[in-house]
Amino acid sequence: MAAASRTKRNAFYAQSGGVTAVINASACGVIETARANKDRIGKVYAGRNGIIGALTEDLIDTGKESAAAIALLRSTPSGAFGSCRYKLKSVEANRREYERLIAVFQAHNIGFFFYNGGGDSADTCYKVSQLSESMGDPIQAIHVPKTVDNDLPITDCCPGFGSVAKYVAVSALEASFDVRSMAKTSTKVFVLEVMGRHAGWIAAAGGLIEDEGIPVVVLFPEIPFDEKKFVARVDTLVKKHGYCTVIVSEGCHHPDGTFLAEQGTKDAFGHAQLGGAAPVVAGIVKRALGHKFHWAVADYLQRAARHIASKTDVEQAYKVGAAAVKLALQGHNAVMPTIERTSDTPYKYRIGMAPLASVANVEKFMPRNFITPDGFGITPACKRYLRPLIQGEDAPKFRNGMPVYATLKNVAVDKKLPAFELR
Repeated sequence: MAAASRTKRNAFYAQSGGVTAVINASACGVIETARANKDRIGKVYAGRNGIIGALTEDLIDTGKESAAAIALLRSTPSGAFGSCRYKLKSVEANRREYERLIAVFQAHNIGFFFYNGGGDSADTCYKVSQLSESMGDPIQAIHVPKTVDNDLPITDCCPGFGSVAKYVAVSALEASFDVRSMAKTSTKVFVLEVMGRHAGWIAAAGGLIEDEGIPVVVLFPEIPFDEKKFVARVDTLVKKHGYCTVIVSEGCHHPDGTFLAEQGTKDAFGHAQLGGAAPVVAGIVKRALGHKFHWAVADYLQRAARHIASKTDVEQAYKVGAAAVKLALQGHNAVMPTIERTSDTPYKYRIGMAPLASVANVEKFMPRNFITPDGFGITPACKRYLRPLIQGEDAPKFRNGMPVYATLKNVAVDKKLPAFELR
């Protein structure tokens, strides 16, 4: 742990990757806690469109926002300052970008770097902390965890996951009631595609509808897709109940590793672009069993649904944001606040800390004991894990039938450096 500096320096906060229903709650936690420690932290700048804002010196002065506007972030979905999918290469491959970051931070007297994102963001945060120290101007880089995929290691869960899990479970239940009512003469199979490239945490949440009396099949990225066994399972459920629901993760893949939904393109992080597993699975059911079906892709809806956010998730998102600032003020560097579960029933947790060296580029997958032996459902252990994370409702205020969300002014900070070209 580095010695905490008593010299007042500014802070930089940025949002990265796919946003969530509660990432702004973390932003609220960071900014409000920094404002409460104005004797130690000067201005709080935000990056417009994530780390790109730092590279291009496109900074936002959050001090221009009222306390009420910042407080409203807690109940506002998406990324209030703009996010991005921009992965910095290794320091060796592209040192100019890291040196640019340090130059921008030095020009604006930034000594605290709070990066709110997933595994790639943790890696960037770690590299910035290392490089800045080697350049003689240490920057306290704290990663603020966020990912709907719930795949960051060490932390029990990731802010953003509880809300998407609640949305998927509730939506799957409601759609299943629809299918059940029409099964006698119409639709017999409903397929819902959810996010999750390599880890099936979100798909697992859909499995909770089993406890509500719904026949359900879950397809995980962790279990290679076996078409023959899948068709047999759907056939059994439809014959017994008259219908069934299928929850398929976008990362569901064949035994050779090919994604059911692979489009042949890649995103900005170099990952295969996915989308379309639901119609593939529905088509298999139609060809093999002849059942009428409907399918849906939750897509952005699942991660933007602030109206049905988990209260647990909102609280945890805010707390890790606040904890990031507190850790920095205590002198910590290259760490991430974590959620440590201490009890399932009643649900209890505390905020811990993990070194970024153990977090960066490490994915947490579904444990095999969370998946039923046949590979198509979730176990009691998984349900005990999931249930507390979707508990509680924290609905936003509504006006004229619509939720009241924050739209910030996002006033730009004057630039001090020459323009920088992204490559």
